[in-house]
Amino acid sequence: MTRIVILGSGFAALTAIRKLREQHVDAEITVVSPRNELVYLPSLIWLPSGEKTGNDLRIPLAGFFERMRVRWQQGSVRQVLDGGRRVVTDNGELANDVLIAATGGRYLRKLPGIEHAIIPCEGIASAEAIRDRLAAMDGGTIAIGFASNPNEPGAVRGGPMFEFLFGIDTLLRRQGRRDRFRLVFFNPSKEPGQRLGPSAVRKMLERMRTLGIETHLGHKPLRFEADKVVTEGGEFTTNLILFMPGLTGPAWLDASELPRSEGGFVAADDHCRARGLEHVYVAGDIGSYPGPDWMAKQAHQADLQAEAVAKNIAAGLLGKPANHGFKTELTCIVDTLDSGLLIYRSESRTFTSPHSRMFHWLKRKFEERYLKVYR
Repeated sequence: MTRIVILGSGFAALTAIRKLREQHVDAEITVVSPRNELVYLPSLIWLPSGEKTGNDLRIPLAGFFERMRVRWQQGSVRQVLDGGRRVVTDNGELANDVLIAATGGRYLRKLPGIEHAIIPCEGIASAEAIRDRLAAMDGGTIAIGFASNPNEPGAVRGGPMFEFLFGIDTLLRRQGRRDRFRLVFFNPSKEPGQRLGPSAVRKMLERMRTLGIETHLGHKPLRFEADKVVTEGGEFTTNLILFMPGLTGPAWLDASELPRSEGGFVAADDHCRARGLEHVYVAGDIGSYPGPDWMAKQAHQADLQAEAVAKNIAAGLLGKPANHGFKTELTCIVDTLDSGLLIYRSESRTFTSPHSRMFHWLKRKFEERYLKVYR
């Protein structure tokens, strides 16, 4: 029986499992990850306000793995060797006939003083730390910003930072203490979030002005201090820094035999294959893919890549051409706790909605529907 090993248990990995079984791939599937649970990262934005708790976002996967006939092996990847056929973990080695790398990326921590900032999307603990810091503050300045990977500008996750920014503004207004806080949004670009499209950028900057959120744009951050953000265009004092650095590939790639992009990711072709390797596929944030410069590092795009991977594996096992590509599509709702902005972008069109309460509830409903298959 064909042995398929999947590295990771996030969005791309789980979608690959579902789509493989939908394609009637009757293979032995083994998943390697530190925990057999999914953390639904898009809803981290609701932890500081108390609308969600950490336990709401932890989805146990044991039942899903059993239904999908998947063996889960607890462990962290250390190396991938022998052209992808051998995976070394901290809990032993695994051989495979087909490998799917889907462990996600990691945040660049090279900026001096980054230990003074909270990186919100690192996980539940970070979002809970924001909640606790806000609750303890009587007032002051909150600095919120993001940056990209200088060697791969598309490796950025800026959308959630707009959500944390607007969500914190809404929360403080609900609590009747917004007037005691100064919110400052900073970014090295004069038009942050360009991958969302010009209309989205314009609407979000207009909303910042309407809400009295200050901006410090067009200046590269140089360092953080405990009470200060220092950029090439000056500095400002702050009591809390929330910052999303650019992404790069996981550390285990440094000791592995997989092709790398300039930004440190696994270099993949337009069929989600690791370049130059047989039966090694890539899906999600771990990969660098050909496509438009606005291609997003987001769960939706990871799902689309994982679907292409499953189709190609199924075709290959049947002796058919494995030439399925993936759709490049950006879709998100920038949530503000009580409303939202729908943004859609494909190679043929770009759309940005007006702000509406409907989109806040649509985002809540989407989470419920998306997670139903894993619960």
